[in-house]
Amino acid sequence: MQAVLYICHGSRVKEGRDQAVAFVEKCKSDIPYPIQETCFLELAEPTIQQGIELCIQKGATDIAIIPVLLLAATHAKKDIPKEVDIAQTKFPEVVFQIGRPLGVHEKLISVISDRVRNTGIMVKAESTALLVGRGSSDPDIKRDMEQIAEMIKLKLPFNKVSVCYLAAANPTFEEGLEHAKTTNSQVFVIPYLLFTGILMREMEEEIRKLNQIHQEFVLTDYLGYHADLREVLRERIIEAIGIKA
Repeated sequence: MQAVLYICHGSRVKEGRDQAVAFVEKCKSDIPYPIQETCFLELAEPTIQQGIELCIQKGATDIAIIPVLLLAATHAKKDIPKEVDIAQTKFPEVVFQIGRPLGVHEKLISVISDRVRNTGIMVKAESTALLVGRGSSDPDIKRDMEQIAEMIKLKLPFNKVSVCYLAAANPTFEEGLEHAKTTNSQVFVIPYLLFTGILMREMEEEIRKLNQIHQEFVLTDYLGYHADLREVLRERIIEAIGIKA
């Protein structure tokens, strides 16, 4: 019997964990498989191993492992496959299919477009955007983020779209903000994050302080609940289940 195991990142912030679970619950209705469970990479339970065991207890013989992650970095390339290898040793009769993260996708650019529009503030001809990623030492992340920035520039009327990172990569968020100040223009700060958490709260506080002393910074919402996000996740599930050993 086919199962789908959604792997969310996890957060120290309960609201962020709850948002991830609620989003997955909505996505489950898009998928016709009776066994669908949610687990976390870190900072929350159930763990990946617990999620796999729960699927098997419910009768799963095939498990699609679906990373509810934006981009492919260490978690998707190493951590999740390592956990699946452990489970495969314990349950050699089970077939595992590992899906891709959401990745670079045109529909995610549509989500960003909606988040910019939802601020209620019009993008001006001189407006710039600062795309903020979580960050990783994996060079593929920087490549993907630059590609996403180019796609935003094509879809939205920003004069310029720059990229910075909250951790483990350069330019840092602080450096990105310092550069944005030099433009003396309206700056839309776009968090490339799925849900809220400590990083989002830190960004909110920093932008609040900046707007007390400098030009207009407009912080958009994180990607969060969105029909296009659900559709991309559905595509990844269908894709994974078609890759059977």
